[in-house]
Amino acid sequence: MPEKTIALNRRARHEFSIEDTIEAGIVLSGTEIKSIRAGKVNLADAFARIDRDEAWLVGAHIAPWESGNRYNHEPKRDRKLLLHREEIDELLGRTKAKGLTLVPLRLYVTGRGKAKLEIGLGRGKQIHDRRRDIAARDAKREMERELADARRR
Repeated sequence: MPEKTIALNRRARHEFSIEDTIEAGIVLSGTEIKSIRAGKVNLADAFARIDRDEAWLVGAHIAPWESGNRYNHEPKRDRKLLLHREEIDELLGRTKAKGLTLVPLRLYVTGRGKAKLEIGLGRGKQIHDRRRDIAARDAKREMERELADARRR
């Protein structure tokens, strides 16, 4: 069974230029994984940080499970990310030295049922960078439209 993408952070690639990506596991409670599999996740305002030599996902909203009882989870709690020590040290060094940010890109469930998070090391884009990206995208779209018109004739 292939992996299934649950949530994408579309704003991440718009606001950041992603230099590198890394896969991380997430420490979840029972009702959280049920909500994730049901697709009730929002990564729009989320970010990752390294605090006391541990990686954390902050600001991700996982909706409470409808059938949950008093043991239901807190929707916006910080969640620990599972990375190897070398990966954490490398990410910490790169974020401190180069001014990069850890941005969650997508949340997916593997074929074995494990929830994974794809984290990107990104640099914030300035307004002119965003405008240049939009102009390039529009130019590419216009070129493809012209080629399609030429093929139809």
